[in-house]
Amino acid sequence: MRRQIPSENEWMIMEVLWDNGGASMTAAEIIRALEPVLSISPKTIRVMIGRLVSKGMLGFAVDGEDSRIYHYRALREREACLMEKEQRFVSRYFGGKVSLAVASFLKSADISDDELEELQELVGQLRERRND
Repeated sequence: MRRQIPSENEWMIMEVLWDNGGASMTAAEIIRALEPVLSISPKTIRVMIGRLVSKGMLGFAVDGEDSRIYHYRALREREACLMEKEQRFVSRYFGGKVSLAVASFLKSADISDDELEELQELVGQLRERRND
């Protein structure tokens, strides 16, 4: 079964939780954190939280004092989700060919000499790992 990744707005919810250092947050806390950056109703954010739970992205615990309050936490790490999102992007838009994706980005980007050096070092590191 293919793993599900968050939609763009769901990703913002995940970012709030990841940026919270692994601590759980209530829906109200998540909504407050998103107010300045996302113009979506609190009800819609709660629906998206429910979808993330269904996708296995979030887990929750019921509050010990008030059973109407849930404390949500990310079940998946940011890096794992980023890697899946990148792989899906390359697969969907570049036929799974990483070289085409990289070439497309390089052609359209304004890259400094320092950034080019960093890219060359990265390619060198990838070659070394492949040869090990």
